[in-house]
Amino acid sequence: MTRADVDAPAVDTTSGRVRGLTADGIFAYLGISYAAPPVGEAAFAAPAPPAAWEGVRPATEYGPTAPQVAYPAPIAALFDNAIVLGDDYLNLNVWTPDPSAGGLPVMVWIHGGAFTRGSNRIEMYAGDTFARDGVVCVGINYRLGAAGFASIEGAPDNRGLLDQIAALGWVRDNIAAFGGDPDNVTVFGESAGAMSIASLLASPLATGLFRRAIMQSGNGSAAADPTDARKVTARLAEILDVDASVEALGRIGVDDMLRAQSTVALELMLDPNPEVWGPTVVDVGMGIMSQFPVVDGEVLPAVPRQAIAAGAGADIPLLAGWNADEFRFFMVATGGAQAVTEEGAAAVLGRAPGGLDHLRTRLAAGASAGDVLSEALTARAFSSPTTEIAESRPTGSTYLYEFGYRSPQADIQAGHAVEIPFVFDHLAAAHALVGPEPDQRIADDMHDAWVRFASIGGPGWPAHGGGEDVRRFV
Repeated sequence: MTRADVDAPAVDTTSGRVRGLTADGIFAYLGISYAAPPVGEAAFAAPAPPAAWEGVRPATEYGPTAPQVAYPAPIAALFDNAIVLGDDYLNLNVWTPDPSAGGLPVMVWIHGGAFTRGSNRIEMYAGDTFARDGVVCVGINYRLGAAGFASIEGAPDNRGLLDQIAALGWVRDNIAAFGGDPDNVTVFGESAGAMSIASLLASPLATGLFRRAIMQSGNGSAAADPTDARKVTARLAEILDVDASVEALGRIGVDDMLRAQSTVALELMLDPNPEVWGPTVVDVGMGIMSQFPVVDGEVLPAVPRQAIAAGAGADIPLLAGWNADEFRFFMVATGGAQAVTEEGAAAVLGRAPGGLDHLRTRLAAGASAGDVLSEALTARAFSSPTTEIAESRPTGSTYLYEFGYRSPQADIQAGHAVEIPFVFDHLAAAHALVGPEPDQRIADDMHDAWVRFASIGGPGWPAHGGGEDVRRFV
C-alpha cells in the first residue's frame, strides 16, 4: 500500500485511536506501538505499556526496526532486509478484511533472523493476502541481539520473548476492534520465529494468549544455560571494555553494541570452543547463533522441547515442518559447502551412528562432501527435532509438512526461508529468493493450508500418527 491509498476508519486501541489505509478491500494499520520504546533506563527492562495519546494517530507507515546489521552479501542477495532505526521499534502491523467485522480468525507473525536480524516491514511479510482470505494478520517486532537476549545480572532474561508476549497481550486486548477474535489467535513464525513459538508453547507466561501455533523451520532446542549465556555477555563486555552490568552496557551506543555483537558472532563461528562459550551456546547455536533464549526459570522453566514433552502446550494444535534442503541456504550460497572436504564431513558425520557409512554411500552416488554435510545438518537442526516434537505431543495434535520446491537462486534449492513467500502468497516480492518463475500452485496450496489451520484447526491432511501424515509441498 502507498500513501495514495484512501484512509481507513479510525479504530480504538487501549492507548488511543489510530487511522490506517485501505486498498483493494484490505485495511492496513501500520507501525502501532504495543510497548514503550526500550531506550534509556528501559533498554534492558521488561516491556512497559506505551504512553497513551490524544486524538487520532496515523498508522499509515511502517515503524522503525530493532537495531541490527545487514546480512552478509551472499545472504543479502537472496533475502531482503529493511533496516530503519528508531526508538519506537516495539511496534506491530495489522491487516484486516473489515475492522467492523467480528469473530475473524487472527494470525500473528513472528519473524526470523537468528535472533539478531529481521523485522515486520519486509515486503513478503505483508499480511494483506491473509486479510484477502478472511484472516486478521498481525506482524510484530521484538528486541534482538544483546538488547533482547543477552543474559545480564540485574536484568530480566529473555526480553525478546517478553516483548513477544507483550505483543500477544496487545492482540488479546485490541484485536476485536480490528474485526478479529481474541480467542482464535494462531502464532506463526520461521527460523528464530519458529524457535520463539516453541518457547511460547513452553512458557507459562504465554498461557491463554494463543489457540494454535505454526513452526516453520525451527526446533525446540534454542535455549542456553544461564551460565553459558553469561559467558557470551562477558565477552561482549570485554570487547566494549566495560563491566557486564546493566548500567555499563546501558551506556553503550547502538553502533558500538552492534559492532561488538558482530565480533562475538564471528569469534564464535571461527572457534566454537565450549570452554570459552559454554556447551549449550556452542551446541544450540551451531556457529550461527550467539544470542538466543535462556532457561531462566520464569519465562522458560526448561528447554522448550523438554517442557513440550512434559505436556506444555499439549492442548494447542501445532502445524510444523521443514524445508528439504535447509542448510544449502547457509552453506551453498556462501561458498561454505564447496570448501568442505571428505575428511571434514567425516569428522562431523562420524559422531552419529552410521554416519560414515552414509557419507561413503552418498559420495559413491555422486554427491559432494558439502552436499552430504548440508543434508546431515538439515536433519540435525530441523527435520529430526521437528518430528521429535510431534512424537512427544498427544496423538492427533500436530500436523507435519516438508517443503520441497527447488529455488534456482544460488543453487539453494529448498533452502532455509524459501517457503516464506509461498506461505504468504507473495512470490512477486521474493524473486531474488525463489527465482523468476516460482510455482504459484505451491503458493496456493500452502497459503490455503495455513488459512485453513488458523480458521478451523486442521490444514487438510492427517495429524502425525495418522498414516501418510507428512504433507510434501513440491
